[in-house]
Amino acid sequence: MNEFSSAKLLITIVVLLSGLCVVVTNGFAQESAPTSLKRVELTLGTWVSVGDTRWSHNASSQGLLGNPTSRLTYADHSTNVAELTAKVYFRPHFFGRLQVGGAHIGGGRLTDDDFLAADGGSPSLRTHSDISGSGLWFLNADLGGAVMTFPHGRGQLDGFLGFQYWRQKHTANGVRQIACSAAGASTDLDPGTPGLDPLCIPGDPGVSQTVEVISNSSSWYSLRVGAASEYHLLRWLSFYGSIVLKPINLLTNEDTHHLRVAGGELSAPSFTMRGIGFGADADIGARVHLTRWLAAQVGYRVWWNRLIDGTWESHLADGRSASFPLTEFQSLRHGLTAGLTASF
Repeated sequence: MNEFSSAKLLITIVVLLSGLCVVVTNGFAQESAPTSLKRVELTLGTWVSVGDTRWSHNASSQGLLGNPTSRLTYADHSTNVAELTAKVYFRPHFFGRLQVGGAHIGGGRLTDDDFLAADGGSPSLRTHSDISGSGLWFLNADLGGAVMTFPHGRGQLDGFLGFQYWRQKHTANGVRQIACSAAGASTDLDPGTPGLDPLCIPGDPGVSQTVEVISNSSSWYSLRVGAASEYHLLRWLSFYGSIVLKPINLLTNEDTHHLRVAGGELSAPSFTMRGIGFGADADIGARVHLTRWLAAQVGYRVWWNRLIDGTWESHLADGRSASFPLTEFQSLRHGLTAGLTASF
């Protein structure tokens, strides 16, 4: 099962567990949960996550190139997001919520695959680069209210509508050639000039890991429609979960191949991408109420966005450009969450 199938599975689990929590805990109705009226909740949290962003385009109309023509996969790790969430109740059952977060991406790997038609869908050239000096930032802004209140003051089900901005930057250093096919080493990509101009050369030593080779910045702008619930199993223990659908996502992406820019072949950015897609987010966890006004929580979170339709465009140093279909763009981030919530 790949990471994107896992994201869909985790979202399904959130829905099932939310329903199961209500059924299982009906027998605890004799112990009422806290019913204090809260006006403001502030949560300082962390999200220990890993990410996977991948994109590909189709320039096979050029003749020798395959479909996909190129696929880049940024798999990062060691990303400890710091986040702050403020939830303000305008009335007992209506609220506004703002969440901001950011992190340095500590490492990972870029896999760059290039395809020729002669190889029938197998990579003609594969290289690896190290991800470093990168980061992510996000903002969620929501307005919502209570849809259902559970018996005996044990919690409620909220619905909300909002906006998400999610930006990631990956910087890749060095190039290590992993594979170079026979077609990659023998196909002349520029038959109009003297000599052989192949895609790759077997045994190429690559580029030092001290050299920055690629930087990529992607931004998603999303409409959020979701539901969230918290249910008190005991006075001091509750379970929470949320599911968010993002029916409209707008994508922008800029990719710069620094070595090719320096050689004068491309301008900066080398490639730009635009598209529209959809996505989903999910959270699930448990909260321990340490005092009447302070709680600690731990959980798991998944964010996932996928392209439906888009355009990939290259930019040459002489001002010319070429456009081809952007056939794939997906971003996935998931991992453990933890935090402290103060209520006033």
